[in-house]
Amino acid sequence: MSSNVPIAHGDITAPTPQNTPLTHAPIAAGLSRPTVPDISEDNEPAEDESEDPAQITGAQAAMLGLVQGRLADLVGKSSGYIESLPIDVKKSVEALKGVQVKQNELQNQYKRECLELEKKYLELQQPLYERRNAIISGAAQATAEEIEAGSQASLKDDPLYTPLPSDEGVPAAIPEFWLTALRNHVGLSEIITERDASALKNLTDIRLSYLPSDSPKPGFKISFIFSPNDYFENDVLDKTYLYQEEVGYTGDFVYDHAIGTEIKWKEEKDLTKEFEIKKQRNKNTNRTRLVRKARPTDSFFNFFSPPVPPENEGEDMDDEDLVELEEKLEMDYQIGEDLKEKIIPRAIDYFTGKALEYDVMDEDEDDFDELDDEDEDGQFDDEDSDSEVELPRRRGPPKGRGGSSAGAVNPEECKQQ
Repeated sequence: MSSNVPIAHGDITAPTPQNTPLTHAPIAAGLSRPTVPDISEDNEPAEDESEDPAQITGAQAAMLGLVQGRLADLVGKSSGYIESLPIDVKKSVEALKGVQVKQNELQNQYKRECLELEKKYLELQQPLYERRNAIISGAAQATAEEIEAGSQASLKDDPLYTPLPSDEGVPAAIPEFWLTALRNHVGLSEIITERDASALKNLTDIRLSYLPSDSPKPGFKISFIFSPNDYFENDVLDKTYLYQEEVGYTGDFVYDHAIGTEIKWKEEKDLTKEFEIKKQRNKNTNRTRLVRKARPTDSFFNFFSPPVPPENEGEDMDDEDLVELEEKLEMDYQIGEDLKEKIIPRAIDYFTGKALEYDVMDEDEDDFDELDDEDEDGQFDDEDSDSEVELPRRRGPPKGRGGSSAGAVNPEECKQQ
């Protein structure tokens, strides 16, 4: 990814001198005006003409690009200040770097301990996950206490909710629970096709586990449990996310790569491929035959064949291919993090759709750019501004191959724990 800092394209004006009065001078307020005409008013173009981007000459555009390029080239370059310091001061600077190394070691230890804390509480939650799965599958009957607690939660969310009778009934499985929950996640809903839905109806559970502490790299695993189905032989499809051994510059774990289970598709049931029949003619005998060819297609099950980052950072790739790869990696890691942090622990909220409103509220202000009152053509867009409804949007994914770790824990939360 480019290390250049984007340069704003707005007008650049000099700072106002400190002795400039806060109030307008009388001449500016129209109290007194010169008796001679402004010498520039006859030669200056109209305001709308001067601001028209189409009027910018090639020389001006070239100069603007040159200036912006020079500014971008300066980012990360030494100003020479550090090099000009006395030798004793330089030693102090190096000493601060040594102190920072120790801080980094403590931060790495802190993140490791937070990861162990996550493992501890996942173990405490396992009985609840098993109970949830038993109710979803209909293997166990809901108790009166569970129904009453759920009704109270519904009343808290909606005072007009009508509570259900809390007496125990017969066990009743919830059909297509996990398919519905996944479809109510903004990112996953975009990649689940109708063909995928037929297979995902057989999804009975999604489970989270962490890699052992003695693993070469820390990480976590998402396991998709399936009942026997017409599409593949696997009972379990795993997706494992690995972190780098050391925390990144921001103090969080950095994703390294992901590994997915190889799906054993049944004959002609591969949902990641589309098949088409083509005619072929023999050049010698002129006879024709039908050939069945497969081509890749969009599918949720591509999730288990994650994109592979370049082995070498300096590996030559076209800019477009590199951008596309980074986008795929970011999407892949974001989905894994959302499964770990949101969908698995709050599956019922995604099944009912309640989680959607929180996904919208959870967006960071930094995800939005300030917009001018006018669009690029200088026209106000009042007609659509009141009628459009903003759709839920996922939070920004980790930058590049790193970013905010899925295993990251808020420091304040750790302190409270």
